[in-house]
Amino acid sequence: MNNLLNILIALLIIGWLVGYIGFGTAVGSLIHILLVLALIGLVYRLFSGRKSGV
Repeated sequence: MNNLLNILIALLIIGWLVGYIGFGTAVGSLIHILLVLALIGLVYRLFSGRKSGV
């Protein structure tokens, strides 16, 4: 599951870059939703990492 989340974060960031550079004026600020989703996924991954336990 962790590997899948990494791939999803990478795809969202790449999609955001392509959309922002290629279609920045046509799409406007809607393309930033991809960046926000990627950041949410990254924060979730950081906080739900391996828990140290018994």
